Amino acid sequence: MTSDPRLERRTLTLRDVSEASGVSEMTVSRVLRNRGDVSPATRERVLTAAKRLGYVPNKIAGGLASQRVNLVAVIIPSLSNMVFPEVLAGISEVLDDTGLQPVVGVTNYQPEREEQVLYEMLSWRPSGVIVAGLEHTDASRAMLKNAGIPIVEIMDVDGEAIDSVVGISHRRAGRVMAEEILAAGYRRIGFLGTQMPHDHRARNRLEGFTAVLAEAGLKLEDQEYYSGGSALLKGREMTAALLARRPDLDFLYYSNDMIGAGGLLHCLDAGIDVPGKLGLAGFNGVELLDGFRVKLATMDACRWEVGRKAAEILSGKSGPTHGVRIELTPRLERGQTIRARR
Repeated sequence: MTSDPRLERRTLTLRDVSEASGVSEMTVSRVLRNRGDVSPATRERVLTAAKRLGYVPNKIAGGLASQRVNLVAVIIPSLSNMVFPEVLAGISEVLDDTGLQPVVGVTNYQPEREEQVLYEMLSWRPSGVIVAGLEHTDASRAMLKNAGIPIVEIMDVDGEAIDSVVGISHRRAGRVMAEEILAAGYRRIGFLGTQMPHDHRARNRLEGFTAVLAEAGLKLEDQEYYSGGSALLKGREMTAALLARRPDLDFLYYSNDMIGAGGLLHCLDAGIDVPGKLGLAGFNGVELLDGFRVKLATMDACRWEVGRKAAEILSGKSGPTHGVRIELTPRLERGQTIRARR
């Protein structure tokens, strides 16, 4: 763990927006509160300046206007994904005795939705923000940079952090899995996963995975993609479709455990020899896999620990509340769907 202590950032004010837009603070206030008679051109100039600066109005009125509330904004892409409830459990466990209360916002992997959630949450002046991922729109980055509070980006360390960051290298995780698969003698490999314009962590894993294949003179033989939430049924359907198209494949790498578990169920029902004829691996290490008679190979992404470490930074329990970088090491779990190394 390394830290780079920083001074508290100054919170933006109406004066900053006034100077940036060239209108009075009173006019800025009317525009942002959607009150009063303001010309469309002036309104657009004010809103553009506010968005560029990352200014968020303060919804706390009266004597509390200069204070923070004891809330921590936690912004995640999904609640249906089994990964994030464990992250939230880690956060809550640390914050329980601090007086800080986590409040959750969900973005559905949509950058524009993240902007909206951030805007609303920051307007209530929380004491800190925990947000999944390092990729944000320019407007979201501006809001986070100028919030004047501790910001912790979680899950991934493959990129530049706004403030503090806790997570794993997903590129490294992809590389480790590929190395294990090749060491077991598999060579005709297919990939199954979500469409990844916004699932940056899955994309980073695939980049690391394919880089190792390329170093061995190999490439992915085929790929099957889907959109929407992860599900066992989707994994079954995708696996059946890919194997019907490419029955010669000897390994299937899934972007997450849910579709991987669905693929395993398809293979067991179809009487396919796993891992002899066909190997399988997912990602995340979800507890659901413990209930299968054949354990899917996976990688534990340290979800609970990520949540705990992020909350410790925000609460000051681990020392500095700004500029902290914590990279955790995911654990490869070979399960019973990768044969022994050759």
